[in-house]
Amino acid sequence: MKDNDLRPVESAQSLAATFSPIREVLFVAVVCMGQFMTQTNIGVCLSPLDIVGNSFGITDPGVLSWFMAGYSLTVGTFILISGRCGDLFGYRLMFISGFCWLAVWSLVAGLSVYSNYILFIFARVLQGLGGAMLLPNALALLGATYQPGKRKNMIFAIFGAAAPNSALLGTVFGALFSQLAWWPWTYWSQALVSLVCAALGLAVIPSIHHDAHYDKSLLGLLKALDALGGVCGIGGLVLVNIAWNQAPIVGWSEPYVYVILIVGILFIAAFFYVEFCVAEHPLIPFHAFSRDVSFVLGCVACGWGSFGIWIYYFWRFQEKFRLATPLLASAEFVPVGPMGIIACVVTGWLMGHMRPGWIMVLSMSAFTLGNVLIAIAPVHQTYWALTFVCLLVIPWGMDMSFPAATLMLSNSVERKHQGVGASLVTTIVNYSISLSLGFAGTVEVHVNNGGRTPADVLKGYRGALYMAIGLGGLGMFLSAIYTFKGYRSERLSKKSHDEDAKQVQNSF
Repeated sequence: MKDNDLRPVESAQSLAATFSPIREVLFVAVVCMGQFMTQTNIGVCLSPLDIVGNSFGITDPGVLSWFMAGYSLTVGTFILISGRCGDLFGYRLMFISGFCWLAVWSLVAGLSVYSNYILFIFARVLQGLGGAMLLPNALALLGATYQPGKRKNMIFAIFGAAAPNSALLGTVFGALFSQLAWWPWTYWSQALVSLVCAALGLAVIPSIHHDAHYDKSLLGLLKALDALGGVCGIGGLVLVNIAWNQAPIVGWSEPYVYVILIVGILFIAAFFYVEFCVAEHPLIPFHAFSRDVSFVLGCVACGWGSFGIWIYYFWRFQEKFRLATPLLASAEFVPVGPMGIIACVVTGWLMGHMRPGWIMVLSMSAFTLGNVLIAIAPVHQTYWALTFVCLLVIPWGMDMSFPAATLMLSNSVERKHQGVGASLVTTIVNYSISLSLGFAGTVEVHVNNGGRTPADVLKGYRGALYMAIGLGGLGMFLSAIYTFKGYRSERLSKKSHDEDAKQVQNSF
């Protein structure tokens, strides 16, 4: 990548400076609401999971996991194409459209109470498209508005802080509506909030235009969108995810499960072929990413996969074995919010004083330790022992890895690729959450002896959490290699520089 590709565009440097203080606060608040509403949709499903399942007559844990996995699936798989649409049509348009789309399908999710669980899962899946439009374009709006520096670091940290607090508030409101009123109001209230955010976004978000040169014909648009790459990539990710999340329900003995998995892998292979050899405008600008970025994305995949397993089985453990009501479990989940804010502020400061590799090592360690603490927690132990400590540790994994990775990619790609750069991180995060639930479910059903007794069910839960510990450990290993590689490259560069300086001195 050329050096001039990394220089901030002049308009990007001055755009934030044109805001009045009130408009800047509102701008940051509305953009952070994109993160808030996306992550809230995970929380609102966790706390009342059994209440919603009982209303449909569903108790199968494999089906219940789809209530959350279906949403994360579409968030993770459609983020890339949504980011490309933002690059072509404008981040503001896609961002506000995301709120409107989320409002529509939140309304349908609530109305599904009059139908069946299939409509509810369908609505949850389509809700994910709204999140897929919101997340990458929110990050792109911030990346294109603020120039690299301490201010941008802190804004990204604030954006990251919205994640744990939105998940927390989602669980609280989901529990309040479901336990004290009626669970559909959880989704209808989301629809109202989304419409308010869309209206406010129209008022405070500026239009950011790029000179997107492409043939205005349908064929030209499809090439600019890299439609072939999008179909292969989305198709492959969806099929692989469906195979892994369906296998715990019907078993790997069903031929269609492994056929779907094989076809999905072939689609993903076709995606890479299209991106490298066919596409005129690749969906992912691989030329803009260094090997270091690949290490970071690998760490993010392991860490957030570990988190996806943790958050699902943490709630299952609290409600099934400690018999916590949705409201009590939500109250016990409260430490995640303030600790997430502290973690984000500290991370914003650390990013200006510490290597990204060390930040990733610390975040992967937090993910791993959090899973260890809940995996070994006795059923009848007091909440204030391992469980409370776990909730103090796990936010550091979320809020150190996400801001560091998004900031690194935002600074490593030129302004016109901000949407795609942001998309890649959020794709990895959300897809890892969904796919990891399939891995964990497979482990659970193979170790729980059919789940015929509470002891067997608990054994399955712990087996899934051990899987999460393994993913976190792999993330620690990758981040350690990345950090070591950074030190080694710096030492070799310094050695080469000293030798060149010595040769120049000897020449005189």
